[in-house]
Amino acid sequence: MNILGNLLNAGSAHLSQATEQAPVKRNRRGIAIKSPAEIEIMRTSAKIVATILKEISTQVEPGMTTADLDRYAEQRIREMGATPSFKGYHGFPASICTSINQEVVHGIPSPKKVIRSGDVLKVDLGAYYQGYHGDSCITIAVKKVTSKAEHLIKTAQEALYKGIEQVKAGNCLLDIAGAIEDHVLKMGYSVVEDFTGHGVGRNLHEEPQVFNFRTKELPNVRLKAGMVLAIEPILNAGSKYTKTLRDRWTVVTVDNAISAQFEHTVLVTASGYEILTDRTQV
Repeated sequence: MNILGNLLNAGSAHLSQATEQAPVKRNRRGIAIKSPAEIEIMRTSAKIVATILKEISTQVEPGMTTADLDRYAEQRIREMGATPSFKGYHGFPASICTSINQEVVHGIPSPKKVIRSGDVLKVDLGAYYQGYHGDSCITIAVKKVTSKAEHLIKTAQEALYKGIEQVKAGNCLLDIAGAIEDHVLKMGYSVVEDFTGHGVGRNLHEEPQVFNFRTKELPNVRLKAGMVLAIEPILNAGSKYTKTLRDRWTVVTVDNAISAQFEHTVLVTASGYEILTDRTQV
């Protein structure tokens, strides 16, 4: 799930449900360094997310509604011993975000939103397990999409992995951002700058903000082993600019161009990284 920087900076990254929080180990920037025990729990929360997203990716069919997907996701999250990270978060009414075509992020599932062949469907899912969150997003090409949509989706996934390849202790956030931005621009698309990735752990959204574009306006944090990041580039086929609809959640492109996004929860290690939400491992 994405978050606006001002929400994160305001410290509003807590679940709306009260939870008992154990002491959090932080470095001088206030970024949580997870202990081996915490990482092990996060592997489970992330595996829950990866498993359900993989299931959804194989089950989506034209004629289903986004509410059908939400109902399925919540049932599976609870069956696996977790609770939905998103439901009730700042008042969000559902367990997943479902954003179609020109919808960029935070689409609200609805029984009136019918999925159609050719749609570019983003499904963002979070699970809260034993005090820790996992967070991931996929973009699904529903049946036969246009070649342009197919290329955008492919580029978005490639951009995510270009960023992940830069993750290791000693590198900086700008290493991730530069790798993502270079690939996206090379392919002729734009990077959405209104939303960023984030740290994840006891809170769904923690420091640092993990930006997908070069900037001097956000802290260029040096990565340390034990940090856990949600890396999530968002690409638009047209302009990078977005607007929020009247429901105060759904974000769309200003020019009606399609959008694609992929996200993984990634652990920083001394020698590189571990993708905690790796769907190929479930």
